[in-house]
Amino acid sequence: MRIFLVDAFTDRPFGGNPAGVVLLESGFPGDDWLQAVATELNLSETAFAGPLPEGDPQGDWALRWFTPVAEVSLCGHATLATAHVLRQTGRAAGTVRFASRSGILTTRTNSDASITMDFPASPAVPAAEPDGLAAALGTRPVSVWHTGDLGDLLVEVADARTVEQLAPDHAALARLGGRGVIVTAAAGVPDAGHHFVSRYFAPAYGVPEDPVTGSAHTALAPWWAARLGRTVLTGLQLSTRRGLVHTRVSSDRVELTGHAVTVVAGELGVAPGKRAGDDFYPGE
Repeated sequence: MRIFLVDAFTDRPFGGNPAGVVLLESGFPGDDWLQAVATELNLSETAFAGPLPEGDPQGDWALRWFTPVAEVSLCGHATLATAHVLRQTGRAAGTVRFASRSGILTTRTNSDASITMDFPASPAVPAAEPDGLAAALGTRPVSVWHTGDLGDLLVEVADARTVEQLAPDHAALARLGGRGVIVTAAAGVPDAGHHFVSRYFAPAYGVPEDPVTGSAHTALAPWWAARLGRTVLTGLQLSTRRGLVHTRVSSDRVELTGHAVTVVAGELGVAPGKRAGDDFYPGE
């Protein structure tokens, strides 16, 4: 089966957020094998996509995502990477419907080769500041919010510089529970090409810092839309690799748009239920 490494939310290699994409030929192998592949790749998420029968009301492809330690219910950058791979390999074009643990997710390819994903919004509600949060982040939050089923804390801090300079205690963040912590502030300067900044930490899920987090923007986009009075926004994630996420809020949905670049394409050398020595390797 084919495997790809794709940089998502960027138009150039070695930027944005790298994701693994494995194209399955039929049904899903056992969870232990899926997790083992994701652990081996050691990326923030690896996506596994399998074709559904033509006309299936659930979608065109089934899609699952795994971090190095666990399966997750929603992942933006690995979905973007999967749609990119399906287009690049000719397996799907235009609009693709993915059946996932978060319902049917739709992607469409735009004329500039960017891909727009239609995801459920994750409205944030005010939350009490957990004990130890400020110490774990190394800064005092301005406000703290919970993102419901997404499972993240959304933490507003003083300014963009504070976001960029964070050096959190990952072990302490992991003890807070939940999926992860989104830290955000308004853009540092007017006309910067983006409206807000963020970083995302999920050490409890084996991801100390995620470079560019699509799913976090399902909470960030409606949160900032309410404050800035506009539905079309661009977020800049201030990780070392950085990346832009273009968003549009529409009722209970959020559209996320970005580019992707394939960096590696090959064959997975170990099939489910077999030892490495039992399988063929490309070039042998």
